[in-house]
Amino acid sequence: MKWAALVLGIFIVSAGVWGQKPPLLAERDVAAIAGEISGETAKRNLEGIARFHRQRGSLEFHFAALLVAVKLDFYGLSDVSILRFPADGKVLYGTQRSRPAWDARDGELWEIKAGSDAVEKIADYKAEPVALAEDSESADVATELVDVGGGMKDSDYAGTDVKGKIVLVSAQPGAVQDLAVGKFGAVGIVSYAQNQKTAWSGENLDAVRWGHLETFSPNKTFGFMVSLRTAHVFQSRLAKGEKIRLHAVVKAGQHPGNYEVVTATIPGSDTKLKNDEIVFSCHLDHQRPGANDNASGCATILEAARALQHLISVGKLARPARTIRFVFPPEIEGTMALMNSKGDKSEAVDWREFINMTGIDGPPMNKPEKHESGLGLPGGVEWAKRVKAVVHMDMVGGGPETKAVFHVTRGPMSLPSFVQDVAWAFAEWVNEESYQFAATGKAEYPLVSAEGGKEPLRAEYSAYTMGSDHDVYQDSSFGIPAIYLNDWPDRFIHTNLDSAANIDATKLKRAGFIGAASGYFLARLNEENVEEALRLVRLDIARLVIEIAWKRTQVSAYDGGEIQRFAGTQLRPLVKSVTNFVGVQFERGTPTLAQIGQNLDRNGEGMSLRALNDGGESARRYRRKSNPKGPMAVFGFDYFDVEWAKRGHMTKPKLLEYQGLWGAGEEYAYEVLNFAHENRNAQEIDDAVSAEYGPVPLEMVEEYLRALEEIGVVEREK
Repeated sequence: MKWAALVLGIFIVSAGVWGQKPPLLAERDVAAIAGEISGETAKRNLEGIARFHRQRGSLEFHFAALLVAVKLDFYGLSDVSILRFPADGKVLYGTQRSRPAWDARDGELWEIKAGSDAVEKIADYKAEPVALAEDSESADVATELVDVGGGMKDSDYAGTDVKGKIVLVSAQPGAVQDLAVGKFGAVGIVSYAQNQKTAWSGENLDAVRWGHLETFSPNKTFGFMVSLRTAHVFQSRLAKGEKIRLHAVVKAGQHPGNYEVVTATIPGSDTKLKNDEIVFSCHLDHQRPGANDNASGCATILEAARALQHLISVGKLARPARTIRFVFPPEIEGTMALMNSKGDKSEAVDWREFINMTGIDGPPMNKPEKHESGLGLPGGVEWAKRVKAVVHMDMVGGGPETKAVFHVTRGPMSLPSFVQDVAWAFAEWVNEESYQFAATGKAEYPLVSAEGGKEPLRAEYSAYTMGSDHDVYQDSSFGIPAIYLNDWPDRFIHTNLDSAANIDATKLKRAGFIGAASGYFLARLNEENVEEALRLVRLDIARLVIEIAWKRTQVSAYDGGEIQRFAGTQLRPLVKSVTNFVGVQFERGTPTLAQIGQNLDRNGEGMSLRALNDGGESARRYRRKSNPKGPMAVFGFDYFDVEWAKRGHMTKPKLLEYQGLWGAGEEYAYEVLNFAHENRNAQEIDDAVSAEYGPVPLEMVEEYLRALEEIGVVEREK
């Protein structure tokens, strides 16, 4: 096979893939970063963030944003700002309909004991904010509790009168509100939903899970979240015919507000490259405590900012060529606002007065003079074009009790890139160093915090998974490769037990090192040191060959040809991800670049996807339109569903419910749209998603492409 010959040709050029240890950076730079990153400092900042119930647009989110901004300024970063984008339920940011801000002042649920004046408190927002479902509305009602099981089907309500009553359900409040409240007349919801299921789900009967109502549902109501123990007691009593009377008092609601995004920079030094940016991203919002999800990601990129800024200021690291930016938005919707805005921003909060009140002239380190980037504030499509890569952290601090596995996640196959290989090179090295230390007590770089554990990291290099802001950056609207560092599973995710006590300072230090080293390497990468990145590409091609061979063994019901056909198309884009990043062409680059380019050209015959010329639907080529920008499913809003329903459709395309070998409907749909970006035909797109997630019937892909065309997201080539 010709693409295999190409792989061999590239490896001949790549003799001695790793000639240094540690990888990519000079050892003095690695030693500086490893020595400066502090798991203890990161955990102290995490404890501060986790104090707040950080719902979008809320007062407590603002307090958390203020804390982060104060720290960034205190650490000496430049261009520190809190950007505000209107969130009123009407403004659209690409495919994201802005959700109104939501605040809660009070939320109490009491049981009124029969035959007496006694009451028992069941839930209290002030004590445990997670007990009140997000987007609850104000209420003051006393009524009966009725068990309706799941609550998501009409049959759950058969023979049961719920009008004017509170329903007990196992589903999320938002999944039942239109039926329970809108159709059958219930006045409120008590839920024991077990979302984010893992092998440990249901083991802790006292955990209270985060819940939410649908932001845009016309059937406004309130919801309380209770533990499995509380729910089981209610169910047992109701099954015996006992009547349970509850009193709910809620003071909460939606209101026009703003998405707030904290941002700061370490300006680049190269006159040609400083307008390019490497972005560190996290998401600052979540219910209290939300320690791993996601105070950990925010505290860790904050620590990376502190460490890099300090090392640069004292001359232990050279200032990077590109600008490094740190952003702290609400998850997905804040990133969508940032990427799609027209540049309209409010006046930033002045936190510097707070620092002046302390009487401290500056941080207890050699604070440098401000380096003004001259770039202005970020936001909008023009800014997005300057972003070369993203380091995104969402859950990176889980200690042994969380049962977390740390992942460096690859990008989608629609966006081949060397960028994730950078993070994996550092993660693999940390794996080796930390195992050596755990096994022998000796290692040159153990990367251990005094307040943390000593076990090895055991990071895994994982296939692309969705579910955080990296989906936005890597959507074909923007095409920005993202490193995604994340823990999964986590037995405490989305519960009141996701606390700072379960966060490991050593894990924060290691995640901080991997992120900081990766971002710093990318920020300084140019033609002079491009060979380091090309070594990563050669290793990645080897992994691709192995993955293709394995996948072909898993599709015995198919010929597996689509996997091989697709494989060849990944090679040139993977190498070009390096040359495009650096800004050189094969023929104008180093001898190594020129030789790889010649190999690609010489072996390129037959590497393209299957081309059909029969004039049928499979040969029709699709191209994504320039607007709207963003994935179809974002946060609390599904652009496809809304636009599809507007056109009178009652059923969804079958692809959205499809389950493949390695992916489900959401992943297939995301990548079908991404692969349509480069004017592919339906068969080529089917080949591509089949290679990534497992064979899928061509007619499902064609049906979804026609649906995207109907709602105006893609168009056919004329």
